[in-house]
Parts: sequence; structure tokens; C-alpha cells
Amino acid sequence: MTGIARALRALAAAGAALLAVTAAAPVAAARPEPKAPPEFVDLRSVDPTIITEMRYTTAHNFMGEPVDGYRQPVCILTRPAALALRTAQRSLLRQGYSLKVYDCYRPQRAVDHFVRWAKDLDDQSMKDEFYPQVDKTRLFWDGYIAEKSGHSRGGTVDLTLVKLPASPTRPYEPGEELAPCYAPRDERFPDNSVDMGTGYDCFDTLSHTDDPRVQGVQRANRQFLKSTLSAAGFVNLAEEWWHFTYRPEVFPDTYFDFPVARRSVAGH
Repeated sequence: MTGIARALRALAAAGAALLAVTAAAPVAAARPEPKAPPEFVDLRSVDPTIITEMRYTTAHNFMGEPVDGYRQPVCILTRPAALALRTAQRSLLRQGYSLKVYDCYRPQRAVDHFVRWAKDLDDQSMKDEFYPQVDKTRLFWDGYIAEKSGHSRGGTVDLTLVKLPASPTRPYEPGEELAPCYAPRDERFPDNSVDMGTGYDCFDTLSHTDDPRVQGVQRANRQFLKSTLSAAGFVNLAEEWWHFTYRPEVFPDTYFDFPVARRSVAGH
């Protein structure tokens, strides 16, 4: 055998060995998304009568775009919180009302998205509706945006009341003219909920549950929501009439980051 032939045979053998190693090597898999612990459930599996309008899956929020981590309009909560909402809902249905949830569990990546947006002072596309009287430089200082949220622990929910039978709420059209969230009900963005004096996620002191300027039917509606949820074990955040946390929390010190999607709680 000539030297050239031996060299060619050696190269062929080396190539075959390399192919064999490559074929045997496992393909690097994409990093799997985290899933929710078994204590979390889809609210609809506990009470399908509660109305769901998950705002952060849409562009109708203070950022004007869907929020990171919100894959599907599903309300995920710890099971005790979901069961407590069912208790409140049963009471409300007997009185001709329903709960409507705007936000439930919130992944940390969504909170991080809020923080990035708040630091971008040039992006004020939704100011006229959600924070017309608040300078964006003060969102952290005034407590409207924070680097951690109780929503990420799974026991906090943003919600309102709807008088039954529920009328449909028209979809938000990106770019449409905005009205202040504290404007009279027939002037601000339409919502099928009862009149609470402001819209959801209104960055204004008028959103404080017991603000003395909110009187009459609007105050009565807030107190009706608060008393109903309090009886079911929820505690209201005084600065936001829509914000309630079930106590005791299942995960009082843990901030989760699994996405808001049905697969996150599949089989629970």
C-alpha cells in the first residue's frame, strides 16, 4: 500500500469515527420553562363563573403592550386563594353580581418588564389614561412600580364587580384617543364593571380605597367589594381599591417566574 493510500484510509477512518461520535451525542435541548408548584391552579377549574379580563395579555394597560410572561388570558392562583374567591363569588351571585379578575399571579419577568418601562422616560404613550397627573420620574418614589410584587407569590388578585347579566366590554384599539382613568364613567374607557370612581390601574390617589373624595354609589361599590372579599379571607391594599391578598399566603417569601399559561398548571 502506498503512503498516499495509507493516508487516505486513515482520514476515512477518522471521519467515520467523528460521525459516530456526533451521531451518538445528545442534541442540546432548549431550557424548559419553569412550571408552577402543585399548589397553583387555573381559577376556571375552581369556579368557571368568575369573569376573566386579563389586561396584561393585551395592549390596554399602562405600558401599551402585552407584558412579558403573559402567554394566555388565564388567572392562576394558589388553591386556597382560588377557593376563597369561589366562596365570595357564590355570595355575589345570589345578589346579582359577579367578580371580574384583571390580574392574578404575575411572573417576576413581568415585574422586570414594568421596571424597564418605568425607567424609559421617553415612553409615555399611555400617560393620558393611566397616570395623567403623575410625572413618570416619580413612579418608583410614589410606589406605583416596584421591583417585587405580591402578585408573584400567587395569593394576590386584582378584581372588580360586574352587575349581572354582564354586558360585553369592547376591545381596546391601540392608538385610540385616551381619557383619564378618573374621568366620569361615561367618559373614560368603557368597562362592564360597576362604577368604582376610577378605572383599573389608575395611578392616582383617587384609587385609594377610602379616599374621602369618592362618595355615593362609587364609595358604596368599593365597600361592597371590600366587605365581600374580607369575609372570604382577603386583605385589601389601601392604595388600590382593586388589589386583594388572601391570608395566610401559601408562599409568603417566594417570588415565582413561571409563565401565565395553562401548561404551567396542567394536571393540577
